[in-house]
Amino acid sequence: MHSKLSNGERYDEWKKIESGKAKIVIGARSAIFAPVKNLGIIIIDEEHDMSYKSDMTPRYNAKDLAKYIAKQNNCPLVLGSATPDIVTFYESEIGNINRYTLRKRAGNSSLPNVDIVDLRQELKDGNRSMISNSLRLELEKNLKNKKQTILFLNRRGYSTFVICRDCGYTAKCKNCNISLTYHKFENKLKCHYCGYEIKSLIECPECKSKNIKYFGTGTQKLEDEVHKIFPEASTIRMDIDTVTKKNSHEEILNKFKNENIDILVGTQMIVKGHHFPNVTLVGVIAADSSLNLGDYRAVERTFQTIVQVAGRAGREKEIGRVIIQTYNPDSYAIIDAKEQNYDMFYKEEIGLRKVLKYPPFCDIIIVRFSGTDLNEIIKSSNIFYTNLKKYINSNNGSVFEPVPAPIDKIKNKFRWRIVIKGKVNNSMIEAINLAFRGTENVKYTTITVDINPNNMN
Repeated sequence: MHSKLSNGERYDEWKKIESGKAKIVIGARSAIFAPVKNLGIIIIDEEHDMSYKSDMTPRYNAKDLAKYIAKQNNCPLVLGSATPDIVTFYESEIGNINRYTLRKRAGNSSLPNVDIVDLRQELKDGNRSMISNSLRLELEKNLKNKKQTILFLNRRGYSTFVICRDCGYTAKCKNCNISLTYHKFENKLKCHYCGYEIKSLIECPECKSKNIKYFGTGTQKLEDEVHKIFPEASTIRMDIDTVTKKNSHEEILNKFKNENIDILVGTQMIVKGHHFPNVTLVGVIAADSSLNLGDYRAVERTFQTIVQVAGRAGREKEIGRVIIQTYNPDSYAIIDAKEQNYDMFYKEEIGLRKVLKYPPFCDIIIVRFSGTDLNEIIKSSNIFYTNLKKYINSNNGSVFEPVPAPIDKIKNKFRWRIVIKGKVNNSMIEAINLAFRGTENVKYTTITVDINPNNMN
């Protein structure tokens, strides 16, 4: 059960489950709704993954639903991960969940050797390439020994933004308040939120200058640079731009594995769940690109991603090598990921969350206001906030004033938000319901409530 099935295929699978012919259901988030009879066990693999929480209506969390369904059916729920969600691990620490720890790697293979490269020093040494000197040497060894390499960069496209060096103009989406990303092979600037695209700029639309500069890096640029440094190496890229067709995901992975392609360049898609026996080297190109995302889970996600992608190296007899490139070599997320020490990372992260009152010590609720009329959005958010303050006090939560969302316009709709910190219980739910009073008279505004969202934007 997954979203790539056609309506007919999905119907056939559903009927197979409903009739009892299918004894095992394998699927993504929505598979939790499958009409299984005589349910015996629910297994959620990679339980830390953000995709179990839906960002669209209905905004459910498959893990929460799984807990409820397991309780209703009196069956066990197994949550599996090498880098558990901090909240899940905390639940096991206080005894709400039984914890079982696997001390050995699959096949008894050894953990890879991991090195951190300080990109600040690389710049001082005159290396402005995306590939550090250490990684270049390891790549040369791998190519010589006919071994495979994975290069991870969690940013697709070629350049992340385009700017005029004369007047400072930045190419932005006309529908969203966000910079357009340059995609070299299509020679286009694209918005990764709404899909808007234009031809790449030759001159500045504002001052007509031809002094246009492309900044930032993406997987297309990384692949291009690999070709320049190692022209004899075969490469394949895996990101949203290369998996648009049905089954293209599997085709790329099979091609990399079966045709023994030298280097796989990719985004988050290549991080988890893949077993490539001949991969002995992993390069994390920009380890700290997710550290400063304005989200309380940014450090956790950075640690998880690095540990997960490092786990692709040396899964057979030969010990793997991992090169982590970063501008923040002193970050505990980077250091603990190098040591693959989850316990140490957890202790540091849970201490901070307790002080700052973040989950698991509270819930975060975001009330979003969106629409085409900015004045109406501001009006509705202020009505909601005023009502909310009547019913929520310092004893059961904190309410922050309405402000523009970090990305304040997407798909031609303005966006504001109210952040609430507190425990989701009956009194909190009642307070939020009462806060809606009066907003029904406001036009052109959609109000959504999201509990512990993946995206703080």
